[in-house]
Amino acid sequence: MGSREQKRTGYAKRISTHLAAALVTFCVLQILIVAKMGGSLALHLGIIVAIGGFAVAARGLERRWHLLEQGGLSESGLALRFRRDLLQLWGASLVGALLWIPVAIIYRFFFG
Repeated sequence: MGSREQKRTGYAKRISTHLAAALVTFCVLQILIVAKMGGSLALHLGIIVAIGGFAVAARGLERRWHLLEQGGLSESGLALRFRRDLLQLWGASLVGALLWIPVAIIYRFFFG
């Protein structure tokens, strides 16, 4: 296995590591925010749905990277896509969790 092949394999492994860390971050932030906002059972059930959705999307991204590694993209093409995917992944993880703040405020307004 040449060094080029090893680098390509490294992207899939690295994206898997980032996916796991982003999912844990997403879960912890959601739980902390909803608990801090005095979340009800309905909001906690919403967390479960959001985590499930995030996990499905993460699995799709992981599959995409396995296919990209098998494709004929250059190293620079892979590196560019990797950086873009990381930015989107961490952005979705952090911003997605923070979206519970307005949801909790609206929920409290309507349901006390």
